[in-house]
Amino acid sequence: MKTRFLRDIEVSEVGMGCMAFSHGYGKIPDEGYSIEAIRNAYDHGCTFFDTAEVYSPNLSGIGHNERIVGKALEPFRNYVVIATKLFVDSSAVRRSGSVYHAVRDHLEASMDRLRTDMIDLYYLHRQSNISVENIAEAMGRLIDDGMIRGWGLSQVDVDIIDRAQRVTPLSAIQNIYSMVERDVEKAVAPYCLENNIGIVPFSPIASGLLSGKITPQTQFERNDDVRNWVPQLSRRNIKGNQPIVEMLKDFAEQKNATPAQILLAWMLYKYPNVVPIPGSKNKERIVENLNASQVEMTDAEFTALENALNQHKVYGHRGFGGF
Repeated sequence: MKTRFLRDIEVSEVGMGCMAFSHGYGKIPDEGYSIEAIRNAYDHGCTFFDTAEVYSPNLSGIGHNERIVGKALEPFRNYVVIATKLFVDSSAVRRSGSVYHAVRDHLEASMDRLRTDMIDLYYLHRQSNISVENIAEAMGRLIDDGMIRGWGLSQVDVDIIDRAQRVTPLSAIQNIYSMVERDVEKAVAPYCLENNIGIVPFSPIASGLLSGKITPQTQFERNDDVRNWVPQLSRRNIKGNQPIVEMLKDFAEQKNATPAQILLAWMLYKYPNVVPIPGSKNKERIVENLNASQVEMTDAEFTALENALNQHKVYGHRGFGGF
């Protein structure tokens, strides 16, 4: 698989979001299946794996997903890039004595669960009551300590990014981005391109909407399934967004690809600093997504796709403040 850079961190052109093995899409697989799926992704060229300390069933614990990812990647840890995320607030700072020590406490716990002595990319998962400048300073110290290679922010607009960037240069921004969530294109993408910051889109397939496999009749699982709350996935909005899905199906047929592969190829073509991390708990779907890097798109094909997309109204919107 071709590679890209998140500042100076080299990763596969398409990464893997590992959340679904622990949370967000209903019943989770057996641990053995999850480990096999992650290792199979590595065998298919994926070197970039994304997790978070909070990813656990029903978000009721800490570290479930990190433990799976750590166990799966341990045999080839030196050949992969691991990204994880923390949430820290002022109460943790009071307990630890400083922002730096609070962040470091979270980091050391994640490293233990991930079976590694260094995290390649460490994100602040969501903004809290701690200033982003203080977080950036702490991350800079952890880079100097050799405990992380780079750091990032998630679900932020350009004002927050710029404040952080002025203290410690960012490696990546992980924001929602897809054909039906394009806020990144307004200011974040131009800023990141100018400042050598990678963009790591999560939910690039819009929680499955753009795969073409979801219809207004689709029943999502009742327990721990975020698709029940995604705005584009209400029955009314699934129907409203069908013209976009049908457009993707038409382009996919012309390219002998799948709709998911086409939209990922569109994203990769559009921005040289984008590395999407589609997530799935299905081993075959994971490989399908990774194979999007093999879809070649010409200038004319991209322009035609972009023009067609711009003609469609999107129903439902999460934005940077969404879950």
